[in-house]
Amino acid sequence: MTQAPSLDTLKLPSPSYVLEEDKLRANLSLIRSVADRAGVEIILAFKAYALWKTFPIIREYIAHSTASSIWEAQLAYEEMGAKAHTFSPAYTEEEFPTILRYSSHVSFNSLSQIERMRPLMPRDGSVSFGLRINPEYSAVETDLYNPCAPGSRFGVPASELAELPEGIEGLHFHSLCEGSAEDLEVTLGLIERNFAHILLHIKWLNMGGGHLMTRKDYDVERLVRVLQEFKARHPQLQLILEPGSAFAWQTGFLTSRVVDIVEHHGIRTAIVDVSFTCHMPDCLEMPYQPAIRGAKTSGEYRPEAHSYRIGGNSCLSGDFIGYWEFDHPLEIGEQIIFEDMLHYTTVKTTMFNGISHPSISLLRSSGEVELLRTFDYADYKGRMD
Repeated sequence: MTQAPSLDTLKLPSPSYVLEEDKLRANLSLIRSVADRAGVEIILAFKAYALWKTFPIIREYIAHSTASSIWEAQLAYEEMGAKAHTFSPAYTEEEFPTILRYSSHVSFNSLSQIERMRPLMPRDGSVSFGLRINPEYSAVETDLYNPCAPGSRFGVPASELAELPEGIEGLHFHSLCEGSAEDLEVTLGLIERNFAHILLHIKWLNMGGGHLMTRKDYDVERLVRVLQEFKARHPQLQLILEPGSAFAWQTGFLTSRVVDIVEHHGIRTAIVDVSFTCHMPDCLEMPYQPAIRGAKTSGEYRPEAHSYRIGGNSCLSGDFIGYWEFDHPLEIGEQIIFEDMLHYTTVKTTMFNGISHPSISLLRSSGEVELLRTFDYADYKGRMD
């Protein structure tokens, strides 16, 4: 794999998201290998990654995608070249016919949604309908990302599902977030025990996302074994996984530059030309401290170690994270590279404060850079129109 060149070498505008083709292909190769060995289908979740200009690369490895909204379903149809596996917490009568047009599979979140949409559901087999279930187990510790937290609005628990509703052919669950093979194994055990009366009557089981199989410490062999053994016990089922982060995990970075350095009450903050709240929102929501190339994270401020908080350029008071330690004093104009900034970034960015949106580039395997998208004032003004 190529090591990402410096911003000056790439001659990119600052700030920029930079996707590295070699690393994307490495992830895609692993994902396809798991699918082939386990005999399952793995599809791309747009909610984590939707850079459609790179879909020609992705289509070399996988054929389908999952959508969570009417626009994602349309994007799947137009740019992935295949109808989507669609799930939404709730559909409206106005949008449902369009959802059907762009979807091969549609999963409902509740029994009441099935009955409300039943008059609009085709009976010709053109769309396969499913129901989201809640296994009432999740290893996710952050409530914001836990779809099985007490009182969750997602899915039907086993205690409320006496039988499979008419017209429903599959089950869908999503209980993981950057989860492990062990987490999936526990979840499947609970589903086999609590939904045994339903599994006998369905054609497919969608295991949702959160399977971070491209993470370095992920037990891929265990995942393959878990899926193979489950499939052996339920040979009538088509098994589907729809990870998002796994596709774009460690595939690129966000470049920025230091635009000011301020020091108050003995704490130095380097202000950069990107924003955590606008461009890296998960850092504040999870929260987590991202890796910066050439620096190490620190749990405390140590001025003798060239410690800095990094501050975003929005007016949100909490738009900062720290601390990092550098091997030298930072200077205005210096490049700061945030690692692993392709999943759940470009899909969640905002133009809050009218802050300049980072450009998006693809670093090809050849070393050439393809500028996929730049943003200007017209993009901001158009959203406010």
